[in-house]
Order: sequence, then structure tokens, then C-alpha cells
Amino acid sequence: MKKTTLLLAVMIFTVFQSFAQTDQSSEQKSSEVNYNKWSLDFGGGVSKASNPFSDPSIEAGMFSDFMIDLGVRYMFNDKFGLKLDGGFGEISADDESPFDFSTDYARINAQAVLNFGSILNFQSFTQRFNVLGHGGAGVSFFTYPESSLVDNEATVNFMFGITPQIKLSDRFAFYVDLTTIGNFKQDYTIDGQARTVSRDFDGMIVNATAGLSIYLGSNDQHADWVNISKTDQFEEQVNSVENRLAKLESELQDDDRDGVPNYLDLEPNTVNGVAVNTKGQAVDKNQNGVPDELEKSLEKRFMSKNEAESAIAKAGLESVKAMANDGAISVYFEFGSTKPETYSYDAINKILLYLRANNTATASLTGYADEIGNAEFNKTLSENRAKRVYDILVASGIEKSRLSYQGGGIDNSVNKSSKDARQLVRRVIFEIK
Repeated sequence: MKKTTLLLAVMIFTVFQSFAQTDQSSEQKSSEVNYNKWSLDFGGGVSKASNPFSDPSIEAGMFSDFMIDLGVRYMFNDKFGLKLDGGFGEISADDESPFDFSTDYARINAQAVLNFGSILNFQSFTQRFNVLGHGGAGVSFFTYPESSLVDNEATVNFMFGITPQIKLSDRFAFYVDLTTIGNFKQDYTIDGQARTVSRDFDGMIVNATAGLSIYLGSNDQHADWVNISKTDQFEEQVNSVENRLAKLESELQDDDRDGVPNYLDLEPNTVNGVAVNTKGQAVDKNQNGVPDELEKSLEKRFMSKNEAESAIAKAGLESVKAMANDGAISVYFEFGSTKPETYSYDAINKILLYLRANNTATASLTGYADEIGNAEFNKTLSENRAKRVYDILVASGIEKSRLSYQGGGIDNSVNKSSKDARQLVRRVIFEIK
């Protein structure tokens, strides 16, 4: 009983381990290959009932009459499937039995099926021989026509077995099967003459059958014999060749038509018609990023970078005078303060750069205040603001003789009640001559 339990546990563990290891990529490969999954199994043979018997001497040499097995099987993939099957037979006394008896036996089982041939890759060395393993549970039915104790009983059974196969064609395979069945909770002996002492796995029957598997479906192969790994290997080889050809075709192309194929071209986007070296790079002797053949024509039509920068700088400085005299350049202050706002230093810097670039130019600075406060205070504040900007320009290198400053007092050109508007008149403006 312990040996049977151990073997059954190993079988169940193997089934679930195999199913768990069938990962998603394997399932996808298997689904891409067309093969049949259904089959019918018909077999017959003999069975040996080991126990329990009412007389221990019956066990030795006790074989049943002819046994019949029928089953239908579905394979989820080339490694794992399920099977629903049944068995029918008779267990009767032989010449050595101390008394005659005849017990009818039937069972029905649901089993998991493992394709050991696919798991162990038998297809790499044979296309005719394969081995299936199966195990599961079901119900056994005993009928005792000659017993005075009981008419019949049903028990739970657990079974496992192994099924070698020989492929006859794409539609048929011959098989032999050896299966051990353990009957659980068997109340009566197999001969029906006594009650059992133990109700564990004492009820044991071994079946030895041979038969035929008939494969159903419109595809050429069945899951028992399909070689997924070989198909994958062939597909991988084909894909590898296709990828190499595609890569070679791409490398031999000359996208920029400079006479150098892409795989040798270090600059595959040169301008059409420009001379290139052996590596496909445009000739650029002065290394300024412009092909020599284009550089001369560009210089005739456009100014150089240095010339452009000089022109921009000159134009920018020339505009400072006009902007300052129009009041577009101003230095702004916080309320009641003579310190310029931080952003106003940019305005001071523009005036400074202009005066440096134009040595004869002079600047007159006029400060203003808003209407908040008395007029005398604001007059002094406006002059101090102009003086503050004057001091910054002098400290930056502009001669005092070129600068003058004065206070313009209050600027009432904006709404006194608007805080934001008053910010615009707290300022120093410039007049450049």
C-alpha cells in the first residue's frame, strides 16, 4: 500500500510539473504547428487481481478472463493531455482456487496523459516508437453474482500506467499498456465471500492490454508524433537565412548614390554629386563641416558666419540709440528705493556697450518717481535714482564728461491708484547724442 501511494504521488507530481513547465512561448510554438489532438483507444488483454481474497491461497496465479479497455483522449499540446476511459472484465477462479467464484468488474476513469516521447525528444532518433504515461482516478464497480453476502459495490480507484506505442501510419498506432489500479474503501473481498479487514489500498488489480489508437482529425500528424522542436529548428534556420539575405541586401544598397555601398559608407547621407573618399565621406579639407565643392558657391551667395555675427552685433548696437531716445530702454526701481530692479541691469548694460562702441557719444540720464508722497521728497528721490545709474556707468569705465544726470520729479502720466502702472514711472530714462 505504501509503495502504491508513493508511485501515485510521483505520477501526479510529474503531471503537474510538466504542465507548469509548458510556458507561454512553448504553447505559442505548438499552436503554430497544425496537428490532430483527438484519438480513440481500443484494447484488450488480461488482468491480475492481487487482493483482497477471503482465502490467501487464491492470490497466487489468479488471472482474469479477457479484459477490454476503451478510451477517448485529447492532447492539449505535444506533451500533455487528458483521457476518459473505461474497462470491463471478469475475475474468476482458476484450477488452484479452493472454491469457484466469478466477479464482474468494471471501471471508469479520468486521467492525465504525458507524452514522454516528446518530453524526452524521441523524435530526434525515431519516428516509429513512443511512450505515453497516464494516471488519474475514477470509480470501480464489482458485481458478485455468486455471493450470499453482497450483490455489488462501488469503490474509488487510483491508477497509473505506461503505454509504449508503435506507429503504423498517420492514422493508426499499435500500443501495449501496463496499468496498476488501487481500489480504495473496498468493503468486500474480490471473490465476494468475506468483508475486508482494511479499507486502504488493499484492493489491487494489474491490467496488461494491447490495442489500437485511432487518430481523428484532418491534419497529417497527431500530437503523439509531431516533432515541434524539429519544426522550430527548421523555421529558425529559414528565418536566419532570410534575415541574413535581408541584411546583405540592405548593406549593398547605396542610398546617397555616391558609389560607396551602405555597409562601407561612414556618411550614408552625403549630398548628391559631392565628391567622397573611399569611406563615403564628403571631402572637407578645412574640416568646417561643409563639403569643399559646396563651400565656394555658398560663400558667393551668402556671407560667412563671422561676417553675419559682426553685422548682427553692429545692427544691435545701432538700435540702442534709437530705442533709448524713444524711451524703450529704461531702468526701473522698487517703491521708495534707489536700487535698480535686477532685470533692469540689462538696460544699463546696453547703454554701456553702446557708449563703449561709440567713443564720441554722450548720454543724459533723467530719473522719475510716482505720485505717492510729497513733491519735494519725490524730486530728491528721482535725482538720486539718476545719480545711482550714473555712478554704475562711471564705475564701468565711462568718462564723467560724457554723462549727465538730473531728477525729473513726479511722473503723473499713469493712474495713481494702479500699483502696476506706478511701477512703470519709477524709472531712469536716457537721451543719447
